[in-house]
Amino acid sequence: MPKKTALYDRHVALEARMVDFAGWLLPVQYSAGALKEHAAVRERAGLFDIDHMGQIMVQRRDALSFLQQVVTSDLASLEPGQSQYGLLCYQDGGTVDDVFVYALAEGYMVVVNAANNAKDTRWLQAHAAGYDVELRNVSPQTYMLALQGPAALAILDPLSEADLDALARFGCTETSVLGVSTLVGRTGYTGEDGFELYFDAAHAERVWDGLLEAGAPHGLLPCGLAARDSLRFEACYPLYGHELGPDRDPVSAGLRWAVAWEKGAFIGREALLKVRLEGSQQKLVGIEMVERGIPREGYPILHAGQPCGVVTSGMPSPTLGRSLALGYVPSALAALGTSLGIEIHGRVREAVVIKRPFYSRDG
Repeated sequence: MPKKTALYDRHVALEARMVDFAGWLLPVQYSAGALKEHAAVRERAGLFDIDHMGQIMVQRRDALSFLQQVVTSDLASLEPGQSQYGLLCYQDGGTVDDVFVYALAEGYMVVVNAANNAKDTRWLQAHAAGYDVELRNVSPQTYMLALQGPAALAILDPLSEADLDALARFGCTETSVLGVSTLVGRTGYTGEDGFELYFDAAHAERVWDGLLEAGAPHGLLPCGLAARDSLRFEACYPLYGHELGPDRDPVSAGLRWAVAWEKGAFIGREALLKVRLEGSQQKLVGIEMVERGIPREGYPILHAGQPCGVVTSGMPSPTLGRSLALGYVPSALAALGTSLGIEIHGRVREAVVIKRPFYSRDG
């Protein structure tokens, strides 16, 4: 049976349509609808229940050296109060998961995707031998909300004891929000400014209700999985199981910036270096439909009438009003302007490779 978050009854009361996602019953959209939720985040603010995400604490003397061995990015310069994106990779360069690492006074917190929570925990435990390190999966007692959008600061700052206006992008601070001890990170996966909040799960309803009340004058809407997906898609943030997976490496996915070759050995380094030096066989590209049609995950990509790849994510962009997709094609076809075709319901429709990201709040 799917698990319920502590806010399940709140979502039902708000007329959310609930779906099974990664073993959790979560709201896909509320009564306002996914398009209005998407627009609220782009123009004002949206509040997401993302308690299905996992959190793993990494502590003790060798915490940093252990994480340097398993995470692709370089965490050596990460000070308490900062966070960083990275990936866990297999020896062959395939992706175990993409993660966010928060540096805290008491150690590090690794935030993992819901479907990979148990797998990631086992993966880290399997590679902890020889390190003086303690791993604790604190997901059950940790609640996670995301407050995203240009009005997020105006909503959250008055409710917090910390000066959140002074908090840098990817910064984090341990403070009090609505009287609840909370880790606030200026992070998120929507392409907008915003915050992710971590606190004791016993206070979920109090924090949720307080944020909705404080955000109402700003046009805040509760948002579901559909808006979360369309927002990350426009910003071209990869989603595990779509753009990333055991058969997809970070370099081919355009995440070379999250791989710190110079830091020394880490799991998957040699395989990723081989891809970097010899070139990716396939690359992730942005695609826009030239002919009318909506590209969806799994649709074949063709060039000169021959299959050459597959769509990993695709939809009409709510913000841009264009039909867009992400997909893998041979490296020789990854140049901007390359003509492609997408097979939609048995008919090949014209498309073209375009620049990523599709949307950036900086223009």
